Amino acid sequence: VQLVESGGGLVQPGGSLRLSCTASGFTFSSYDMSWYRQAPGKERELVARVTSAGGSAIKANSVKGRFAISRDNAKDTVYLQMNSLKPEDTAVYYCNAVYRRAPGYDYWGQGTQVTVSS
Repeated sequence: VQLVESGGGLVQPGGSLRLSCTASGFTFSSYDMSWYRQAPGKERELVARVTSAGGSAIKANSVKGRFAISRDNAKDTVYLQMNSLKPEDTAVYYCNAVYRRAPGYDYWGQGTQVTVSS
């Protein structure tokens, strides 16, 4: 099982990035997919989730109206579109996959660094 994030980097305030997370080793379409983030000295925070049925939700109030999550089951990939980035969005962003119909199927990617700075 692998989750590989990409798309992070350094961006100026107000800029945009699109993170990708490509999965392998499991039936991607059956899993709820989420993006979390963890800033230095802070706890890991749930940012957004898209369910196996396709329903999506932004979970972090601080990014509502700026971020969007989507998935492409044909490509086994989940995306996080991040617009109007702020310095406080700086964090390591992690992809997570969870199978809700049975316990123990919970996978994490290695994370990708997003730095928002001028």
